[in-house]
Amino acid sequence: MNANDFAGKTALVTGAGRGIGRATAIGLAAAGAHVGLLARSSDELSEVAATITEQGGDATVVRADLSDPAQTEAAITETLRDLPSIDILINNAAVVSPLGPTLATDPADLRKAIEVNLFSVITLTRACLPAMLERGWGRIVNVSSGIVASPTAMIGANAYVLTKSALEAHTVNLAAELAESGVTVNAYRPGSVDTAMQGYIREQPPEAIGQALHDRFVESHAAGTLISPETSAASLLEHLASVETGHIWSVAGA
Repeated sequence: MNANDFAGKTALVTGAGRGIGRATAIGLAAAGAHVGLLARSSDELSEVAATITEQGGDATVVRADLSDPAQTEAAITETLRDLPSIDILINNAAVVSPLGPTLATDPADLRKAIEVNLFSVITLTRACLPAMLERGWGRIVNVSSGIVASPTAMIGANAYVLTKSALEAHTVNLAAELAESGVTVNAYRPGSVDTAMQGYIREQPPEAIGQALHDRFVESHAAGTLISPETSAASLLEHLASVETGHIWSVAGA
């Protein structure tokens, strides 16, 4: 991707405070987009915005916890006030919890996972889509997970697996609905990335989340096979430049 590939475009990235979201936001700004940064942590958002500004880009900060529908709606109002024309929407925010046996998880935590990983995606998409359709151009990317292709590889993470699977179904169906509109909708499987989410799983007691799940993440980290958020984000942005729609993209080399 080259500088100014998205000059004149406005992007909104959720989960932009760290990891893949942070790297994607910085990459979009470097490619000329004005980037809206949405996440829970004001400190992390401020750091990302400062980094983008120092590199000559433009960023707008919107703080919200997407597990709270009221905060999501407030974030939409704030975003569309400051950035009325969203051209690119990267739905990256996600939670991996609750972890552990299904019968041991709190239904409230499951609802939170569904709210963040799935329903906030639909809510934000519905908010940004009308203007995209009016202009005849838009890019929507829903960050998924390779676990959808192999659900039994994360026994003990049922909420995460079910929400990411549903997210991909939503993506492909919506892309078909919007065919020929100029608005593309794709999912992205980012690979095994060295993120805070990976660290969170490694820190959980094996007896609480399951020995196999804990060992899987400890061993992959120890093996040095995790890629950086910047590597994954670069692959996402290369895909974003295409006109493909209804695809399940994977990180380069996967």
